[in-house]
Amino acid sequence: MPRYLLSVHGPAERGDFGDYESKEAMLEAFADTGAFNDMLQREGHLVFADGLEPVATATTVDGQGDEPILTDGPYLEAKEYLGGFWVIDARDLDEALALAAQGSKACRGKVEVRPFQTEESVREMLGE
Repeated sequence: MPRYLLSVHGPAERGDFGDYESKEAMLEAFADTGAFNDMLQREGHLVFADGLEPVATATTVDGQGDEPILTDGPYLEAKEYLGGFWVIDARDLDEALALAAQGSKACRGKVEVRPFQTEESVREMLGE
């Protein structure tokens, strides 16, 4: 079964309640997201899911040289950053998109859907 990454992006600048306008809105979104996670688990779609700490906690590592270079902060400067994600199994892209729509509604954020690379997709890229 194909595997997809459903990633939730949010603003770099966060308020007292993260991306939410109030404590109540945050708790409601957390409860709805928990219910969505439970549904994914129950229906056999969930591989892994989690939220991330704010982007200010990131460290970028460049290990391409003789010694790794560590830089505080994200790799890219942007107005929005990855805030959390689901890794799911779905029959096809249409099912992944339908699940992403449910996840978006639950967490109150936009969700990007990307398939994981497969051996078949790499062979196609190489022209084999």
